[in-house]
Amino acid sequence: MFRTLMNAKIHRARVTEANLNYVGSITIDEDILDAVGMVANEKVQIVNNNNGARFETYIIPGERGSGVFCLNGAAARLVQKDDVIIVISYALIPEEKITAHRPKIAIMDEHNRIQQLMVAEPAHTVM
Repeated sequence: MFRTLMNAKIHRARVTEANLNYVGSITIDEDILDAVGMVANEKVQIVNNNNGARFETYIIPGERGSGVFCLNGAAARLVQKDDVIIVISYALIPEEKITAHRPKIAIMDEHNRIQQLMVAEPAHTVM
């Protein structure tokens, strides 16, 4: 049996742009993608802390060091510049490997720089 577990998370990133006239997706700074192990074209869930919207799209790598988090296409209707979002990727993990699985979690600062990298989220933590 396989279970779907969180594989990586970018927590509290700020939207830098919303571009309605693009085909679709989320553009993310490639340095940030590397840090959490996310890749181009990977399916991700976006959670908007400002309005509660939850939706899925795929990743386009953005310019390294830019801090870009740009929602493109229809997803641009669900965010505004400066909204705080969470980007989550999931993986199918075999039952026997669940206890060894360690997701990569990046806690972002207000300038979309990684403030902290973690492999687990402590219970009852407010960030």
